[in-house]
Amino acid sequence: MTVLFKFGFRTIDKLTFNNLCAETLDSLSEYFEELIESTPHLKNADVTYSDGVLTVYFGQKYGTYVINRQTPNLQIWLSSPISGPKRYDFLCGTWVYKHDKTTLHSLLDIEIREIANREVDFEEKCSHAKMKV
Repeated sequence: MTVLFKFGFRTIDKLTFNNLCAETLDSLSEYFEELIESTPHLKNADVTYSDGVLTVYFGQKYGTYVINRQTPNLQIWLSSPISGPKRYDFLCGTWVYKHDKTTLHSLLDIEIREIANREVDFEEKCSHAKMKV
């Protein structure tokens, strides 16, 4: 049985959903690693990514972000020490929080900029902020 979900004006199957999640989480993981390596005050931070779960530990002062694939709900879930939990749906080529229409990547831009104390650009640097299927 193929599971379909709404993608803008199309439906896509569960396999495509899982591929989108993997590409998104891989891209985020790589960018978080680059940011941490190039930000001196985050030297004790850590990034782990395994089996659809990305965990970014910024230390006791800043907390931990968890971003994970939720296949049964066809969503990506974010747990943020700043803004709390959010559930993102893939709509019109990007991950959107339906309650306020914010994208996952734009929220990370705002919150991680404060933690890193420098400019970040998840929208631009993570190639999967806006995908075409």
